[in-house]
Amino acid sequence: DVQLQASGGGLVQAGGSLRLSCAASGFNVDDYAIGWFRQAPGKEREGVSCLSSSDGSTYYSDAVKGRFTVSSDNAKNTVYLQMNSLKPEDTAIYYCAACRIMIVSGRSWFDPLTGFASWGQGTLVTVSS
Repeated sequence: DVQLQASGGGLVQAGGSLRLSCAASGFNVDDYAIGWFRQAPGKEREGVSCLSSSDGSTYYSDAVKGRFTVSSDNAKNTVYLQMNSLKPEDTAIYYCAACRIMIVSGRSWFDPLTGFASWGQGTLVTVSS
């Protein structure tokens, strides 16, 4: 059974840091691109970051570029999201999922790999001002 379970959320003040973990089961994280997505209250789910399994390339949304870092520990079959310089607008439920990377004419973007696994409950990150 393929599962991805996010954890590590919490309440933090603006400017603070958190590290989220995504524990994978039923598959190896080094076989798939794994990413992070978030959904803020009243907003649609959006991509945050994606880590390529083929070459280790990382992709970030403009909103988090320079502040967040995605990484993996294949021995632990876990993907991490280090979040620094957090802002109130980062408040959301964060989910991890397999992602699909697209590169066209030098422009790259990513979205969830549909049908891979359910979203799970996610982990809530609340950033206070």
